[in-house]
Amino acid sequence: MALKISIKETEFGVGDRVRVVQRIKDGDKNREAVFEGMVIGIKGREPGKTFLVRRIGEAGVGIERIFPVNLPTIDRITVVKRGTEGVKRSKLYYTREKAPTEIEMIFKKAGSRIKSGTKTNK
Repeated sequence: MALKISIKETEFGVGDRVRVVQRIKDGDKNREAVFEGMVIGIKGREPGKTFLVRRIGEAGVGIERIFPVNLPTIDRITVVKRGTEGVKRSKLYYTREKAPTEIEMIFKKAGSRIKSGTKTNK
């Protein structure tokens, strides 16, 4: 289970907020579709490796998209915000039931554990 992935010279991991830009062909025109959210999982091995991005849409509804690593329509991926190193899970599925403020609190607690050097065993 991977915690980090590298695509088109961009390295990101589980817990990072990323912006994925896809080129979509509409008839004669090309347009860009942007999907921004938190990476909650990386799955598989090359060449079938995928990563799962989740964002909160209208009316608080969660939207998830699975992106294959070798998808030719992916134009670029940028890391908007790095996740916390203290969250050492390969899948962040537990964040589906949490509010965005609760997720930030989890990341803050994990970050403070890293800074203070204390370990918690669960």
